[in-house]
Amino acid sequence: MTDRDLLASADPATFVHEATQETEDLVGLDKGKRRDVQRRLTRLGFDTKVNGRFDKSTRAVITRWQAARGYPKTGFLNVLQHQALLADSVSATRASFSSSDKSNDDRPARRRGGGGVHHHRSGPSGLIGGVVGGLFGRR
Repeated sequence: MTDRDLLASADPATFVHEATQETEDLVGLDKGKRRDVQRRLTRLGFDTKVNGRFDKSTRAVITRWQAARGYPKTGFLNVLQHQALLADSVSATRASFSSSDKSNDDRPARRRGGGGVHHHRSGPSGLIGGVVGGLFGRR
């Protein structure tokens, strides 16, 4: 999903109402929820420390996220922006999983133990050959 798609699908009220400390308090972010916000921002490419405190660096990251999404740049969240962040990170996670699934589909399947010619040896030389072959990828 592009930024333009995110902007088109977002509630217009999210862009009008500025977030303040008071609006963020209404979200009810305890330390665990603040860590969740920090993790989600990091997953979206807005790296921040995950410590459960909204210090200066986290406020700067929230401001950058707001700017990237077209929200008023305050460094604080309101309820609508918090919900948008939750939805944004879920969409990004789904996109990441689907792209990793697709890249796995492009690779040929590796099969263990089948299809090749196997030479069976017995005794110590068979054991040693098996160990050495296992270390160097030979079967």
